[in-house]
Amino acid sequence: MVEPSSSSLAGKTVVVTRAAAQSGKLIEELSARQANVKLLPLVTFAPPEDFAEIDAALARMGSFDWILFTSANAVHAVERRTQELGLELSSGGRELRAAAVGPATADEAEHAGFSVDYVAANHSGAGLAEELAAELKGRSVLLPRSDRANSELPSVLRKRGAIVTEVIAYRTLPPTDADREKVKECLGEGVDGILFFSPSAVHNFMGLIDRTRLEALQGRAVMVAIGPTTGRALSAAGIERIAWAADTTPRAVVEALEGHLARTRKRSTAGVKQG
Repeated sequence: MVEPSSSSLAGKTVVVTRAAAQSGKLIEELSARQANVKLLPLVTFAPPEDFAEIDAALARMGSFDWILFTSANAVHAVERRTQELGLELSSGGRELRAAAVGPATADEAEHAGFSVDYVAANHSGAGLAEELAAELKGRSVLLPRSDRANSELPSVLRKRGAIVTEVIAYRTLPPTDADREKVKECLGEGVDGILFFSPSAVHNFMGLIDRTRLEALQGRAVMVAIGPTTGRALSAAGIERIAWAADTTPRAVVEALEGHLARTRKRSTAGVKQG
């Protein structure tokens, strides 16, 4: 555990752009370093409008060789719907193997009862597909995803010879007017870091903030990207100060922000003569 007095996060204000229910361990890590945490959920989720496809896939879960999870939300959606249908995670047929895009998603999948055989080294959907390409060729793969998920992953999987069944496990909802007011309230005071967990959160944030406020933020706050696709979304949005987390675990996320702020503080004091 880092001593709070030695942390560059002590007294800093950090905005977490996802719901409290998903952020417990992260908030603990930030609070242990005496950071002031603000919650600003930029993405909300809902069940599919039509359950037909996912229900059909879950009913024949035992016929798949692999299930690939690209987010904890996909894990939760599959677990919840399986329970609602009164089904087992795997019923008969071949042994179902699971893979996850990162360690945090893998932890959630293990907790749900899946045996995770592989965790991507490059924490992106495309990275997962490339790393497992040889293993997935000719295999039947279940891919539960958001309705707004990038099409790159299933495309790569099919090019590598996987037999993919892609289903919408949950919907990602756009911001509301209430979200816009929450952004204004949350960013009204000084902010030192903002943590982004998905491209959707980045896009929603950009749609809720005006250019003047964004430029002011650029001058004082660092944006932390959790995952390469999120980092690319921040770059594409014109964000210049980006700290890239080494992986998706709460500790890695906090250390990315902490390290960036420490380096910034060191540069700002370099060359200052002591009286």
